[in-house]
Amino acid sequence: MKEYAKGFYKSQAWKKCREAYARSVGGLCEPCRDRGLIRAGEIVHHREHISPDNISDPRVLLDWGNLQLVCRECHAKLHGRERRYRLDEMGRVIV
Repeated sequence: MKEYAKGFYKSQAWKKCREAYARSVGGLCEPCRDRGLIRAGEIVHHREHISPDNISDPRVLLDWGNLQLVCRECHAKLHGRERRYRLDEMGRVIV
């Protein structure tokens, strides 16, 4: 977590928003669901990433139109990272 965003991510406003958004989409990873996979969402991702320039902009921080519930694998892909392990269609780690 970036230093400039720590206060936001620990705020009650974000915690309530994150929880309500995840419930609103049924707790499932949205990109996986769109591909026909059923996988639990774990991270509420900001489509427009938080930066020092927009850290005070509620449209970026709390607007549901800028949020997406994703699994860890999809989150890594959205940030240009690959996972160190693979998951099967049920979200279980493949050894």
